[in-house]
Amino acid sequence: MKDKLVYVLILGLSTLLGAIGQLLFKLGFVDHGFLFMFLSLGIMSYLASSVFYFYVLGRTKLSWTYGFQGLSYLFVSIFAYLILNESIVPLRWMGIVLIVIGTAIIGLS
Repeated sequence: MKDKLVYVLILGLSTLLGAIGQLLFKLGFVDHGFLFMFLSLGIMSYLASSVFYFYVLGRTKLSWTYGFQGLSYLFVSIFAYLILNESIVPLRWMGIVLIVIGTAIIGLS
């Protein structure tokens, strides 16, 4: 059980880093003066995300591990709302809540 909790935390970090990578890509395309910097940081964030993901994938079942990628919808939406000032309609938030519930169910399995 302790190993599973560690894997869940690592997958959460992996997913968060992937979402940060998406945010950095978007920031690069919004502010072309810093395009190279943001794209480079985004790629590094994605690389770190992949390293953590591969670590867990090598030790757990694919069907369990991959389910956690659904959390990226939550993280990206929060970043888009807070940092990019994007409006997110209630129906989309409802979908995100369902995805998070599904991810929790996968994590418990």
